[in-house]
Amino acid sequence: FAKRLKTLKGLTPYEYICKLWTEQTERFTLDPIHHMPGLNT
Repeated sequence: FAKRLKTLKGLTPYEYICKLWTEQTERFTLDPIHHMPGLNT
């Protein structure tokens, strides 16, 4: 389980990136979810 960080307003880094992706898609050139390590890495 990831530790929640105060600088990210209580979100894990993964949750923070997903939130930014849905709100500000123009900031990302690629979908960041595809670059997250998963079960098979």
